[in-house]
Amino acid sequence: MEPVKAPGAPKSDTQSTAPTTAVSLSRVGVCGVEKVIRVSLNGAESTYHADFECVVDLNPQQKGVHMSRFEEVVNEAIDDVVLNNALRAEELAAKVAEQVRERQEGLRAEVKVTARYPETVPAPASGIDTQEIYTLFGTAVASAAGTRTITGVEAQGMTACPCAQGMVEERARERLAESGFDDAQIDKIVEDVPMATHNQRGVGQLHIGLPEGNEMELDARELLRIVESSMSSEIYELMKRSDEVTVVEKAHRNPRFVEDCVREMVRALLEAHPELPDDAFLMTRQENFETIHRHNVVAERFGTIGEIRAEIAGGEQTAHHRSMTEWLAGEAGQL
Repeated sequence: MEPVKAPGAPKSDTQSTAPTTAVSLSRVGVCGVEKVIRVSLNGAESTYHADFECVVDLNPQQKGVHMSRFEEVVNEAIDDVVLNNALRAEELAAKVAEQVRERQEGLRAEVKVTARYPETVPAPASGIDTQEIYTLFGTAVASAAGTRTITGVEAQGMTACPCAQGMVEERARERLAESGFDDAQIDKIVEDVPMATHNQRGVGQLHIGLPEGNEMELDARELLRIVESSMSSEIYELMKRSDEVTVVEKAHRNPRFVEDCVREMVRALLEAHPELPDDAFLMTRQENFETIHRHNVVAERFGTIGEIRAEIAGGEQTAHHRSMTEWLAGEAGQL
């Protein structure tokens, strides 16, 4: 429905005129739109700060999109969510995408919602309550063929480097041998005393996409636990000394590369949800902030659940990993 023009509004519609160069644009819209939304998370409802990105394709005969309509659609959807029904982040993204596509008369619209989510958790040793901040993602693409959504989470943790730890252990064994300890004693010492290594603070992401018509509900808190447990140890904003030593020892007894974290997320998700359909989408991502290098390290795995299952079963790399963009486009690019 074409919105009613306000009194005094110009009669001409510059956005609908022909552009100088008649070429379609893949994505046009707004980003960095900040709103307060009410999100349903595992049966509980809370208000969160969220960022929106809303884009639509633009046909070659149209000079520009109507930017104010993005804000109108988001505001209307937010009003509905805040005042009436709390939705999951991906459901809200789908609602906005469908309305954006209709208002802008586009073939395809895409919306991304990023919400910051607080949760109070107990520290590992003292049990003291600490508030941790997590991130929820909701992505949706709407077209004439239907709407696809992806739900995602992000959490921080700590990793300890296995490579450096192995080298430290070798040197420790040599020094202990020089000091007169026998092999059995050295093995016992190495087993009881975690070896030093350099460690990193890491950020892990897990995204799952369900095809059109699939009404399976995913527990965001469970996904966050999968992300955190894929690293060497969880981290906490508020800790007593007993918590600090617990976290450090746990991390150094569980060293992992950035690649290990990504594979652990894949394994844990597939074991927890064998009912996920083969045409569902999965993306896992881990970025570690290095301490002995100036660069960071990153690893990702993305593809359909069927592709990943086949690779695990057969032990051979699949020729092509389906990307998030490809999956959101649907079969033969219909979405």
